[in-house]
Amino acid sequence: MKKILLSLLAIILIIEEWLWDTLAAFGHSLVRWLNLEKFELWLSQTSPTLALVTFSIPVLIVTPINLFAFGLLAHGLILQGILLELLAKLLGTVLIARVFALTKPQLLTFPFIRVIYTTITGWLRWAHQKIIETPVYRWSKQIKAEVKARLATWFN
Repeated sequence: MKKILLSLLAIILIIEEWLWDTLAAFGHSLVRWLNLEKFELWLSQTSPTLALVTFSIPVLIVTPINLFAFGLLAHGLILQGILLELLAKLLGTVLIARVFALTKPQLLTFPFIRVIYTTITGWLRWAHQKIIETPVYRWSKQIKAEVKARLATWFN
């Protein structure tokens, strides 16, 4: 049973890791495409209070989408609700992760955010330590490296 649970944990963390890497790269490309480098520079140097307000904006953008997706699910539109929720999660991850990366030092000056951040990163470290030696995780790291190498040859 322990092996099955560790394998499931490995799969979840692998998907999270792959999505995070992909969405972070997409966010960086989007910033360049929209010519937002100056805004990002300003944001990275802003006050903690303004950083917190800015960090709230993506949450406020994504929350109505989540609520609408749950409304679709409640009305029996399962596929539409799931697809909209996936879109909301991807959009939220891109926006929130980007803003957090830029404002992390300012945000961590707030004790409640620091506690949440250290708790979540502690859980993630614990989980990674548990799954790093599983065959599923080692296999996925190998595939990820191969995919990255192939993509590098296509785009270089």
